[in-house]
Amino acid sequence: MRSYGQYCALAKALDVIGDRWSLLIVRELALRDACRYTDLREGLPGIATNLLANRVRELEAAGIVAREEAAPPVATTLFRLTDRGRELRPAIDALTRWGAPLLGDDFGDDSFRSHWLAMPLELHLGDRIPQDVRISIGVHAGSEHTFIEIADGRIHTRDWTTEVPDVALTGRPKPVLGVLTGMVELDRARTLVEFDGDVDALRRLFEEPAAATAP
Repeated sequence: MRSYGQYCALAKALDVIGDRWSLLIVRELALRDACRYTDLREGLPGIATNLLANRVRELEAAGIVAREEAAPPVATTLFRLTDRGRELRPAIDALTRWGAPLLGDDFGDDSFRSHWLAMPLELHLGDRIPQDVRISIGVHAGSEHTFIEIADGRIHTRDWTTEVPDVALTGRPKPVLGVLTGMVELDRARTLVEFDGDVDALRRLFEEPAAATAP
């Protein structure tokens, strides 16, 4: 790991997380909580396995990533962010907002993983997620299928296997993201996104909370 050799907090931060792939590894762990090495590699298309191993070791040495041995029957090594690593989330969120205008209408030759949709969804909804709303959403928008659960004011994502969600969305990433963030009206999205299930569940997600009645 090379150093900029500058007595500057930004330079010192980039000494640790400025190498190619480092922040994307942090992104994967922020989205997945704990995950296996194979999950990391699947979420980072294009990275060489030896480079991924090197970057993970460097992030471990910097106190950003920790590994643990999962209990049987899983019996595999899991990686997760440390408290210090989770402190990077606001910086990643800011870069995600900054990069959003750079996204084209389609991903062309770029790789895409549908669980990446969780980050802009969390950014857009933030603390406006209704506490009393519980919705499950299945997403087909890339090479994998993602199951999104919104409950108790929080968003959780995981691989979609056999669960039956309240509503399922199938389409290209950008229009699907537009639907999930409320930026594209559901009626207008029907020409771009295929819906299956209770579409009204999505409408409830974007309803404004009722204003408190003045005494």
